[in-house]
Amino acid sequence: MQLKDKVAIITGSASGIGKEIAIEYAREGAKVAIADLSLAAAQATADEIVKSGGQAMAVAMDVTDEVAVDAGTAAVVERFGGLDVLISNAGIQIIAPIVDFTYADWKKLSAIHTDGAFLTTRAAMRAMIRQGRGGAIIYMGSVHSHLASPLKSAYVTAKHGLLGLARTVAKEGAKDGIRANVICPGFVRTPLVDKQIPEQAQALGISEADVIKNVMLKDTVDGEFTTVQDVARCAVFLAAFNTTALTGQSITVSHGWHMQ
Repeated sequence: MQLKDKVAIITGSASGIGKEIAIEYAREGAKVAIADLSLAAAQATADEIVKSGGQAMAVAMDVTDEVAVDAGTAAVVERFGGLDVLISNAGIQIIAPIVDFTYADWKKLSAIHTDGAFLTTRAAMRAMIRQGRGGAIIYMGSVHSHLASPLKSAYVTAKHGLLGLARTVAKEGAKDGIRANVICPGFVRTPLVDKQIPEQAQALGISEADVIKNVMLKDTVDGEFTTVQDVARCAVFLAAFNTTALTGQSITVSHGWHMQ
């Protein structure tokens, strides 16, 4: 029970990586807030955790909406008595060449990844500073926080930006015991990645099998996708490491695709 009685808000946690982290956190004893754009989906995940013996609540949260973020964070603090961990995980993917990338799509992706990270960070830091017991802020970056790929200009830019935000939070938060780190997964077989496979096949003029083998996994050491469990275990480790000896860092979980 590495996270016993810790309170965690996990954005975008009604599905995919976020959901797996929420389940793993609950197993480790955390009280988990499932923050998602869809309240119904968030409630379904929270109910699943509660039925398994964990503690969870659902929060409707549009991470691009300042009022929704602040209100959702306040509701979690009131219900669970504080906040110890924020996982900024909500995200989308939009694939297109730069010359065809619409400004509206650029702003949409940037708002969710970058503005959402800022707004949830600010709300979490305010709560953590008030309660005076420190905390951990964990960003869901990507191998694309360090590398670039064609067709992903907005995503690569946003994921690079999370490194800068985490490092700044690490500097500003240290005096209050607040740590900030970035998890950088490789390709994880989630609905978000499944959607990319046919899109990239069409954009690159290759088969879906070639997208998987020769684009997504070609630089891994074993030709394997990263799993949601791999990422969740890393998220537990970062939350449980309770000193500022480990802060302002990025940890790549990618089957060796990118080595730092």
